[in-house]
Amino acid sequence: MPLLNLTSLTPATFILAGIPGMEKSHIWISIPFCSMYLSALLGNGVLLFVIRTERSLHQPMYLFLSMLAIADLMLSTTTVPKMLALFWFSAGEISFGACLTQMFFLHFSFSAESLILLAMAFDRFVAICYPLRYTAVLTQSVILKTGLVALLRSFCIIFPCIFLLKRLPFCGHNVIPHTYCEHMGIARLACADISINVLYGLAVPFAAIVVDVVLIALSYVLILLALLRLPSRTARHKAFSTCGSHLCVILLFYVPAFFTVLTHRFGQEIPHHVHILLANLYVLFPPLLNPVVYGVRTQQIKEKVVKVFVCPKSHLLQE
Repeated sequence: MPLLNLTSLTPATFILAGIPGMEKSHIWISIPFCSMYLSALLGNGVLLFVIRTERSLHQPMYLFLSMLAIADLMLSTTTVPKMLALFWFSAGEISFGACLTQMFFLHFSFSAESLILLAMAFDRFVAICYPLRYTAVLTQSVILKTGLVALLRSFCIIFPCIFLLKRLPFCGHNVIPHTYCEHMGIARLACADISINVLYGLAVPFAAIVVDVVLIALSYVLILLALLRLPSRTARHKAFSTCGSHLCVILLFYVPAFFTVLTHRFGQEIPHHVHILLANLYVLFPPLLNPVVYGVRTQQIKEKVVKVFVCPKSHLLQE
């Protein structure tokens, strides 16, 4: 018997079905999704521009915030344009290679953002617990290396998923009941055992994220202990307020992520279209709200935004 040529069972294209059961509402759903995406582009773009142009913001906290904004833009831009094309023009067809590329950058940006949030927690830990050593510990070199580590770790975790998917045969099943390509959504279409994909997809990326969450929690436990040792209530409040924005961003990132994962794995009674809507909102909410949180809660950023965009003439005169 001749050997089966698995490459012939690799589909040329996949079909993204959108939100199953809500096809007639795609146009209406696209309106808030498009509005949120454009707002995310504007908010993160303004944040990056202000931090880039204002030298006073070239500090570790704001450089990490720039990395977070870039990861947010990657997370949303990887998925939303194709999603809107699907909603508006029924352009659900996507090549096998493009689907794998979208899957890679989706999971890559998620992993990178998680590590950046860990780096921001370490920044707050050093700033509050060891303020005199802050500039010595968080140097430009350390910040650059942190960014490189985030890229390298994310690449090493997600890149094997491409090979795990490329080895699978697909027997004519090419409709993905989703608005974008993700690892297990593609793997479930295969006509072969996908236990390795399930194991790797759950164990490795999930373990990395859990490690990040544990280390972030440990950082804030140490920060809380340091704050309780401060003699003045005003000093405690002022020190903890510097962590408020970061805590909000952490909740915006991890709570929907874990909720989506848990409902996807254990919420079999939840309708499928609800799962898809939650997954779509997840790639939109953090990129949309992160710049708002930091813009509202961080006085330095508010002042610089006003300085650059509201009072540009006075800004130029001061220079």
